[in-house]
Amino acid sequence: MGTFDFIGNIKKINPQADHYADVDKYIDTGSYIFNALLSGSIYKGLPGNKITALAGESATGKTYFLLGMIRQFLEDHKNGGIIFFESESAISKTMLEDRGIDTSRITMLPVATVEQFRTQAMTILKAVEDSPPSERIPLLFCLDSLGQLSTSKEVEDVVSGSDKRDMTRAPMIKGAFRVLTIQLGKLGIPMVVTNHTYDKIGSLYPTKELSGGSGLKYSADSIVFLSKKKEKVGTEVVGNVVHCRNYKSRLTVENKLVDVLLRYDTGLNRYYGLIELGLLYGIFKSVSNRIEFPDGTKVFAKHINEDPEKYFTKEILDQLDAAARKEYLYGMNEEESDDGNGE
Repeated sequence: MGTFDFIGNIKKINPQADHYADVDKYIDTGSYIFNALLSGSIYKGLPGNKITALAGESATGKTYFLLGMIRQFLEDHKNGGIIFFESESAISKTMLEDRGIDTSRITMLPVATVEQFRTQAMTILKAVEDSPPSERIPLLFCLDSLGQLSTSKEVEDVVSGSDKRDMTRAPMIKGAFRVLTIQLGKLGIPMVVTNHTYDKIGSLYPTKELSGGSGLKYSADSIVFLSKKKEKVGTEVVGNVVHCRNYKSRLTVENKLVDVLLRYDTGLNRYYGLIELGLLYGIFKSVSNRIEFPDGTKVFAKHINEDPEKYFTKEILDQLDAAARKEYLYGMNEEESDDGNGE
């Protein structure tokens, strides 16, 4: 048998052999600027068959961030569903409904250990794989949070009163994601994982590190570190401006930073951050205290944010998309980044 015949037979057995790692669909995050950070386009977002991690210290809004993405996914996929692995007992039905999320389309699976998460996730993925493609629905897997997962050994040690350090957790996490990454890619299912960070000891400058070892760091295509400041209307705190740094990415330039607005009542603000991108690339001009649009219109930034759909027309958004590709994609030249088609 010749080499090409052999390769052809392999492709017959597994038609996805060439393409399971390709990204041919994206999940809108609900924020144009966060889409750009992850994919290089304001019109794209989360890669549709990869693992994306949201990492930060406690109370940086990781869960709220995730809920905003879930709501957007369900709005965009009317027959879609969420598989939510929950390890923090932080999500209630009321919390979801208050944010406009259809709870009938979310399957909540409490998990306490890495082993439980791995087994349940693989069981669901195997069921999807065994089902006819015509019967499959769009799915989004979520884990909130990896940092809270224990191991069977740690549970046993607590019950027995042993104070030995659990050395199995990091290898368990690495093994779980090693298997999940391939299976999610084959089936075209995205996964969002929240995780905690901690201060790295011994470095010259303060740095943040992911908890749980290197498993998620190797397996995730994108890891975004989150930090925040309070957003107020008058004296009332209504949400957070979240600083998002691209700690790791296989799709876009690493270490880029964007700010998104996460409101407690409405989730991610779609337009927040676009003014800054437009100013950076000369689409807008700063004139005194106002923003000048290409047609000469001058508006205060506050008024733009109050009525963004009036000012961010399709033409303006296409220009911003071209700017996003220049800013966040590797190796974009002028000709490639100016076609303005959002693809």
